[in-house]
Amino acid sequence: MPGKLLIVDDEPDMLKLLSMIIKEKTQHEAVTTNTPLEALELARQGGFDLVIADLKMPGIDGIELLDAIRQTDKDIPVIIITAFGTVESAIETMGKGGFDFITKPFKKEQILFTIDKALKWSEMQKENKLLKEQLKNNRPVT
Repeated sequence: MPGKLLIVDDEPDMLKLLSMIIKEKTQHEAVTTNTPLEALELARQGGFDLVIADLKMPGIDGIELLDAIRQTDKDIPVIIITAFGTVESAIETMGKGGFDFITKPFKKEQILFTIDKALKWSEMQKENKLLKEQLKNNRPVT
């Protein structure tokens, strides 16, 4: 099932690359912005299945964006990408609920695999919540 992805990176070339990879190799819809504050507003409006964000951006960095998204949506997977990856930033990302941490340059297959894995994980989380709710309400599981 095609997903709706929100991609934010302050580098227009990276946005074009990610958008092109997604458009050519998947059926997912990609919405892009180079402004972290706009990405935050879009994420708050909802409707996205996945967020991909750069770590280093002016104004709000990727981890701050992750924190802000977590305040409104605890379940949406957020993938952080960066050219400045450190063990510390990866640990911080994952500790704050990031789905994955990818360093640039990355291979096309790597980003596609991670997107697929994140969307499958998210779908399983939704199914799990539904099943728990049905069991809690003693409704038959369908």
